[in-house]
Amino acid sequence: MEAQLHSLQSFSKAPSSPFHSSIPLKTVSLLLTAFDGAQTCNHSTYQIFLPNWGLNDRLYGLIVAASSSIYEEASSRKIRSLAKGLTGGAPAFVFLRNSPFLQCSCICFSHSLSAHFKQEQERNRKKKKKSVPWLLMPKTVLLFLSLLTWVGSTIGAVTYDEKAIIINDQRRILISGSIHYPRSTPQMWPDLIQKAKDGGLDIIETYVFWNGHEPSEGKYYFEERYDLVGFIKLVQKAGLYVHLLIGPYVCAEWNYGGFPIWLKFVPGIAFRTDNEPFKAAMQKFVTKIVDMMKLEKLYHTQGGPIILSQIDTCNGFYCENFKPNQIYKPKIWTENWSGWYTAFGGPTPYRPPEDVAFSVARFIQNNGSLVNYYVYHGGTNFGRTSGLFIATSYDFDAPIDEYGLIREPKWGHLRDLNKAIKSCEPALVSADPTITWLGKNQEARVFKSSSACAAFLANYDTSASVKVNFWNNPYDLPPWSISILPDCKTVTFNTAQVGVKSYQAKMMPISSFGWLSYKEEPASAYAKDTTTKAGLVEQVSITWDTTDYLWYMQDISIDSTEGFLKSGKWPLLSVNSAGHLLHVFINGQLSGSVYGSLEDPAITFSKNVDLKQGVNKLSMLSVTVGLPNVGLHFDTWNAGVLGPVTLEGLNEGTRDMSKYKWSYKKLENLNYSVHEQVGLSGESLNLYSDKGSNSVQWTKGSLTQKQPLTWYHIPRDWLSPSDNLLVIFEEIGGSPDGISLVKRT
Repeated sequence: MEAQLHSLQSFSKAPSSPFHSSIPLKTVSLLLTAFDGAQTCNHSTYQIFLPNWGLNDRLYGLIVAASSSIYEEASSRKIRSLAKGLTGGAPAFVFLRNSPFLQCSCICFSHSLSAHFKQEQERNRKKKKKSVPWLLMPKTVLLFLSLLTWVGSTIGAVTYDEKAIIINDQRRILISGSIHYPRSTPQMWPDLIQKAKDGGLDIIETYVFWNGHEPSEGKYYFEERYDLVGFIKLVQKAGLYVHLLIGPYVCAEWNYGGFPIWLKFVPGIAFRTDNEPFKAAMQKFVTKIVDMMKLEKLYHTQGGPIILSQIDTCNGFYCENFKPNQIYKPKIWTENWSGWYTAFGGPTPYRPPEDVAFSVARFIQNNGSLVNYYVYHGGTNFGRTSGLFIATSYDFDAPIDEYGLIREPKWGHLRDLNKAIKSCEPALVSADPTITWLGKNQEARVFKSSSACAAFLANYDTSASVKVNFWNNPYDLPPWSISILPDCKTVTFNTAQVGVKSYQAKMMPISSFGWLSYKEEPASAYAKDTTTKAGLVEQVSITWDTTDYLWYMQDISIDSTEGFLKSGKWPLLSVNSAGHLLHVFINGQLSGSVYGSLEDPAITFSKNVDLKQGVNKLSMLSVTVGLPNVGLHFDTWNAGVLGPVTLEGLNEGTRDMSKYKWSYKKLENLNYSVHEQVGLSGESLNLYSDKGSNSVQWTKGSLTQKQPLTWYHIPRDWLSPSDNLLVIFEEIGGSPDGISLVKRT
């Protein structure tokens, strides 16, 4: 168990060629894709490229993104001749374009190559050879799959057939779970991995988070929570496999879907389309990651734990009806949602363990071969890593909670399920099911071979328990449940019968605080630390997402002849913003705040404002709550005040200030390479550091509740022998008096 602080949360936020097995390829990597029903490459749907096999061609660049060693083999005359012989000329590759689902630039062989390898696969099937076929994955599913195999190697091989993924010549029913390394600390990793193994997992699945590893173009970071190699080596040490999802798009309720913000400003770029700047940046990053994995010998072909580099098939709460688009492919479920994420202002989701177990059992009895719990441990969106309106907690109601503690009864119930499924593995991988209906909504699925037998008895009635007779034996089936019989006789697990005691985690108070406070003053137009720009600017184009905050400032001149000064009917200020929050100040006083939401981030402020004769200071603090991580062309979505900004009720009628010159905060010492007009003074002063906190005068006690823009800070020497500071920026005026340090047990 570990101490945790509970506080008020402020808003933050190639295919390689599948050549004949006689060719001495050390690594065969498949980068594959399918799109909305496309089963083969279609010239009317795709843009065609006919690359050479030279060092600098596009083919090498894309293949190297999966495995740079392939180029060495692909450049050989033997392979060039083979490829040309198959296609009747230069090998043709196609790129998907303009797909809202497109995760990356992917390639597939031309129709003639595809047909050839389907024929080759069929010949291998008739000969009962276990080989890697040409693969085009299911409808409306994008893959950037790297299924790694060592042809003729003695270290390890990963292949597949219609029944299962085959590891070292052994078919496996595989249980996987997602643990995202940046959402926990390195100190937590060994315990999380061990709990996953104890829970019956074979594989740890994780994304690779591009914006965490390359926050600035060409400057990489692989330390602390982003120590990807260290994390994978810990998984290997525990004896588990790794499924590595390189992306580069990850979604994952992660800020900007994992894309680094600098990518947005690459000239001519269009995300997730057949776009040269995007493909070049993607290729460079993917190459970086693959080369790292190879250098550390982390692929299974090198003796490492990575058996899958990326595959995305069915995602959802139920996937039993999902089918691969070819009969020779295994049925894989890459995201079985163990719960759901929490949005700011939204409920805390919950998914019963009985329902998770039912969905897994139903998938496996329908010839499923791999299921991944998304997520097995969710963790925390530290810093400003959460996506649009996604809360700091990424607990997800996962089997291991945000704090790294086992969540019962979910963890234990799924452990027992995984054990029961594993005991059925010999039958599952060697036989197809025989289906018998035992009643109106009850069925039996029996997997029977010469050496093994396993049965799944299902009751699909959602309200009534039933007694069924199976092979002359009676069995009681609760509503909406599946019983697992690893020997076709004895029930070892039923999805609706939880044999694990429930445990409610407790928060044990350790310490409460006395507070010191520092008030952040609203920024003012034309001050020394400001600069001006014509018109209103999009927020992220100025901040580059280095802060959530941007001040929009304007002086409003009111003549002494204005009628409202006598009538008292104040003018109406209207501000349209693309989101996500807006605090409006008039002459240093808060006039009001408006908030967007996950469903509708855009906002409008409309309020009569108290203006005086002369110059009035309008200061608007625009706040982003994470950047979008999913949605059609989400990289083009705007944030901040884009107008119109109008003032109604003046003698002149309506004054539109949208095209005026606006002032923006200029904080020189933030050392941003491209932008300066950003953030809050407290950020510039680094109030959350020892040095920064000592640079200002703090006031004893907290300020009045509902007073906005207040920084709170407290020494926390109970955490270490040296001085520690807890600094909280309270944006919307809540009281910190209820904040205390607690230990979750």
